[in-house]
Amino acid sequence: MTAATFHIRTHGCQMNVHDSERLAGVLEEAGYSHTDDADGADLVVFNTCAVRENADNKLYGQLGRLAPEKAARPGMQIAVGGCLAQKDRDTVVRRAPWVDVVFGTHNTGSLPALLERARHNGEAQVEILEALETFPSHLPARRDSAYSGWVSISVGCNNTCTFCIVPSLRGKEVDRRPGEILAEVEALVAEGVLEVTLLGQNVNAYGVGFSDRATGRTAFADLLRACGEIDGLERVRFTSPHPRDFTSDVITAMAETPNVCPQLHMPLQSGSDRVLKAMRRSYRAKRYLDIVADVRDAMPDAALTTDIIVGFPGETEEDFVETLRVVKASRFSQAFTFQYSPRPGTPAATLPDQVPKAVVQERYERLVALQEEISLELNREQVGRELELIVSTGEGRKDTATRRMSGRARDGRLVHFTPVGPALDGSVRPGDVVTVRATYGAPHHVVADGDVLTHRRTRAGDAHAAGERPTTPRTTGLGLPTLGPPAAAAPEPTPCSATLTEV
Repeated sequence: MTAATFHIRTHGCQMNVHDSERLAGVLEEAGYSHTDDADGADLVVFNTCAVRENADNKLYGQLGRLAPEKAARPGMQIAVGGCLAQKDRDTVVRRAPWVDVVFGTHNTGSLPALLERARHNGEAQVEILEALETFPSHLPARRDSAYSGWVSISVGCNNTCTFCIVPSLRGKEVDRRPGEILAEVEALVAEGVLEVTLLGQNVNAYGVGFSDRATGRTAFADLLRACGEIDGLERVRFTSPHPRDFTSDVITAMAETPNVCPQLHMPLQSGSDRVLKAMRRSYRAKRYLDIVADVRDAMPDAALTTDIIVGFPGETEEDFVETLRVVKASRFSQAFTFQYSPRPGTPAATLPDQVPKAVVQERYERLVALQEEISLELNREQVGRELELIVSTGEGRKDTATRRMSGRARDGRLVHFTPVGPALDGSVRPGDVVTVRATYGAPHHVVADGDVLTHRRTRAGDAHAAGERPTTPRTTGLGLPTLGPPAAAAPEPTPCSATLTEV
């Protein structure tokens, strides 16, 4: 009998992308088979986001387009999970009664059982847990990439930013013990992965309860250093830190650990102290700029990126000018800019002095123009430099037309290059490592059109070419946090990326 097929549509942040890898692992463990074909899948799963504007309209629009197919294929099932499901609960089934399962952020592992129950009972199953029962990283995973991997170090958030609904949907922060994190990293490296990104809503608040108070070291800095001891791990990234919790020992660990990339994504949100206070961001512009200065002193070539909200309630022209001032001083290589829109359930949604849409749009355009000018200057400074890239896939929309390939430099910059030259060792594959010389800088990318200077074939490249992806088996127990070597050896290799991603 042919296994039932599944297709996952992921909305939102990196956390959701990684959660979808876990969902895929749980479904494959239950006997389902993954398909890239959304139209013919026996099961379509939506992993939703409640942060992005009009997230609910986008979801219900897609569900509506699936209704005729569901009616024509009675055996087909549809499941909705993630943050919007956690928030809306029974609303999903009321608005889209053809949905079979609604599950929340805390019960990813329950999906196969809920699907079976829906089939047996002939009615929709809604299960929304209020608290985390099992750390998501204990679930199996079907990894999306052969060369890079997400590794969660915590879930949830203890902050109370007035614009953000994440803490109420993901719960309070729960930290994973370091030994389990390092074991997962080692397992990924054993399967050829070159790069890991440590994930958390606020990574540098990680392990506050078990930091070394005697030395002043933080658990997150120690975790970065421990990742530096893993043979074969070439790059370590992390996202996202909060300026309030950013400490000098983390900067030192970044600078002194060779495989930690010279890249920092640190949300600013606003450059106005008055607006930051209204946002409950618990830092001020000077504190933010001091961190930027310390990072640049330790790592002069580090690339900094950020998030900025334009038009927060009560934002005046003077407040916005302060944001422009901090952006000019910080010289971000890239900024993810958002126009504020109310999110039901957040304190900011009921604040007075909502900024008119036309004003928000005008400010947004000024900010984007300034940031593109800075990004262009910084990317043009790369011209003539040698850049080491891990070759990626799906990041160069025009690669086929231009006969280029794409990759990420150590500082996270996107580089499009021409895979030619005598240094090539056969064909270049995603997952291989190349060195190129930058020839052109644009606001959002760098181009390297000369010969490739070096080309190193990797196990990740072999795996990608063979269609193999790392898999992570199910594990057990939260355990007590301890730093040090993993308690168990990494498993043997087993063959097998807010935006809309399909897994």
